[in-house]
Parts: sequence; C-alpha cells; structure tokens
Amino acid sequence: MASQLDAQASAWVSRTWSSETGHPPSTNFVTTDAQRTYPTAPEFTGIDQWLNSPPLSIKALRGRVVLIDFWTHACVNCVRTLPHVQRWHERYAAQGLMVVGIHTPEFAFERSTDSVRQAIRRHGLSYPVAQDNRYQTWNAYANQCWPAVYLVDRQGRIVFTHFGEGDEAAIEQRIQQLLAAP
Repeated sequence: MASQLDAQASAWVSRTWSSETGHPPSTNFVTTDAQRTYPTAPEFTGIDQWLNSPPLSIKALRGRVVLIDFWTHACVNCVRTLPHVQRWHERYAAQGLMVVGIHTPEFAFERSTDSVRQAIRRHGLSYPVAQDNRYQTWNAYANQCWPAVYLVDRQGRIVFTHFGEGDEAAIEQRIQQLLAAP
C-alpha cells in the first residue's frame, strides 16, 4: 500500500510541476554546461498595488540579483519564511540583492490592501511587496504554491527556484554565489 501511495504521489508531482514549469519543485540550475539556457524572468504584470516601493519591473532590475518571494499572509508556511526573506534583504541589499515580495491571496479576505499592509507591519517587512490579487504575475511565472522563491541573475534569468518552506541555507548559499558572480 505504501509503495502504491508513493508511486501515486510521485506521478502527481511529475504532472503538477513538470508540465507547467518544466522543472521539479526545487531546482538549482547549477551546471557545468556552458550552453545551459535559463528561462527569462517574466515581468511583474497586473499588480494591483505596490507597497514599500514605487512600481518595479524586471527590466529595470537587470544588473541586480533579484529574489522573488510569492507569499500570502494567512499561509503559516509563508509566515515562517518571512523572517529569512527579510534577513536576506537586510544582509545583502547593499551588495546588489533586490528582494521583491509578491503577495498573491489564497482567500478573499487576503485581497484587502489594508490587510496586506498590516501583515507587512506585523512581520517587519521593509522590502517592496506587490499585491497580485488577479494572479497575473503568479500565472506569468507558472507558480503553483506558497511560499515560492525564484532567484533571478543579473542577466534577468531564473537560475534557482524553491517551493515550500525550509532549505534556507541552500537559498542563502545560492544568493551569495549569484552576488559574487560578475
């Protein structure tokens, strides 16, 4: 019975993640292959409101390493990751890291700009947060869960993704590698 459930779970993960994004739930696109092509980061689209910042664009952020964090304030897993994301913003912004939170609501009550502002205050977030109530940026990234981290290199390519909470050390290591690269 357990092996049948494992097989079903593996099949679901393959269908769910690979068909939409072309990569598994956590992918570090590190390779020695110089010919490796990376997906270009889509623009932030359909943003209802920018908080802590004027509007941003991926194009304008070229030349910087960008960490994009899809989250929603009623998600316990998201709330657990926010201190790490804030710490990376504080620790690495001066070295060229731009953290952008994309708040995409799971529930209707999370659509209120006031509730998002309260969550930003409650969690002490000082980096830009985009309110994506219509899921347009979410869909542009073919994102499927909260929380989700996308690391974008200086050339505007997605080079690392992580879905779910945990693995903060690996994410931070990849941030450091990207910041050290020309």
